[in-house]
Amino acid sequence: MINIEAYQKILAKVNSYNATLVAVSKTKPNEDLEALYHQGQRVFGENKVQEMCNKHESLSGNYQWHMIGHLQRNKVKYMANFVSLVHGVDSLQLLKELNKQGAKNERVISCLLQVHIAKETTKFGFNYAEVEELISNNALIELCNVEIIGLMGMATNTDDSGQVRSEFKKLNSFFENCRSTMANSVFNVLSMGMSGDYEMALDEGSNMVRIGSLIFGDRNYDN
Repeated sequence: MINIEAYQKILAKVNSYNATLVAVSKTKPNEDLEALYHQGQRVFGENKVQEMCNKHESLSGNYQWHMIGHLQRNKVKYMANFVSLVHGVDSLQLLKELNKQGAKNERVISCLLQVHIAKETTKFGFNYAEVEELISNNALIELCNVEIIGLMGMATNTDDSGQVRSEFKKLNSFFENCRSTMANSVFNVLSMGMSGDYEMALDEGSNMVRIGSLIFGDRNYDN
């Protein structure tokens, strides 16, 4: 059951920063997504390709599907014809596969480069130096069916708000440097912030937040 009051409060906060709210709907039934869709929400985030594909096929409307989880290259082909944005591009090999499948579907797939900003080895992503190398790599010029439109990062899961804020602040500074380096008008998305830290992320420059449990309640992985 979705919390409409919480959703409206979060949306007002996000809108005040001119940011985008991604409603993280993983493990949630179609009825919950439809209820939120009727509230005006259009952007939904999923972390499993098969679940996202099933929902895309069964739900009618102008849903914008964001792939927010770790993405395996062999799963790209299943979502390449409809995914709106891939948040977690963490290797050049994955970017090349997205380009390949984008070409097969005659479309350009929008992507965010995931930057590893947390002090946790379990999270994925490029380090800062690897991102700098990638965006200056001539190999990207040949990838005509992907478009890198920004960066994504997940802060350390800790009660130390100072550390979290510092990680967000550093990523925002890096994002601004990348944007000036690329001189690319489409490189304008900084996705950081989730249910537990989205307000801090917005304060530190995020313009896209991924929020699930505050809206949908606890996730049911038995489904």
